[in-house]
Amino acid sequence: MCIRDRVDYEQIRFETRKAVGLITLNRPARLNAWTKQMSNEMSHAIGVCNDDPEIGAIVITGEGRGFCAGADIEDSFKARLDGADPEAEGPPATNWVQLVRESKPIIAAVNGASVGVGATFILPADVIIASEQAKFAMAFVKMGLVPELASSHFLVARMGFGRANEMCLTGKLYSAAEAHEMGLVDRLVPHDELLDSAFAMADLMAANPSTQARWIKQLLTANGSEADLNAAMTREGEMLAKAFVSPEHKEAVAAFLEKRPPDFAAAAKAGS
Repeated sequence: MCIRDRVDYEQIRFETRKAVGLITLNRPARLNAWTKQMSNEMSHAIGVCNDDPEIGAIVITGEGRGFCAGADIEDSFKARLDGADPEAEGPPATNWVQLVRESKPIIAAVNGASVGVGATFILPADVIIASEQAKFAMAFVKMGLVPELASSHFLVARMGFGRANEMCLTGKLYSAAEAHEMGLVDRLVPHDELLDSAFAMADLMAANPSTQARWIKQLLTANGSEADLNAAMTREGEMLAKAFVSPEHKEAVAAFLEKRPPDFAAAAKAGS
């Protein structure tokens, strides 16, 4: 389905800027608190981007002064305590971590409060860029809960064991500068430069062949915590064998020899 034929969403906004898809969480009155519907809409939008050959990267941000202030208490927690099961209503939830790690490049542009699931759902993203006004918390312990979405893995991978423990066991709210110093945030930028910075990086990623970008993400996911180096090299060798015969690789070599920019989109289309 072409991205421009998408359905309208209720809890997110979607638009394209050149070769980048922009997903904006759009419940500003609730600081973009997470709901199952929001999650499903984000999953759908990412899937549409992945199916659209004109889109090479994705940026996720929030509307208003918050990025995502955690799960909607009434929609999620209170509903469970009242005996309802929010997950049982509507279509089954997508495996979010698998979707993000198998997707085209995704950049989280964090504009404000990123708390609980509002922090965990961006941890599998490829790059996290934060405004100086952003704040972060893993406040599950304060709600009598534990982290989810493989965040107990990704936090340790991003921040290290001690800092991941500190963040999860205190439930403390950290400034963007603190989160950057601790390794949770990859880049820290002035608030009014957030989207420009995210799009500048997304444009660089989108200029590369999407197929190989997704293969690289798969390798980083599988090998990032792989202790067996031979197993890591085996995975790389299998991917490299596919890359050597891909139309994108042939186009890159031809473009280099002919001293011209490569046209990966045309190469992929011709080879499909």
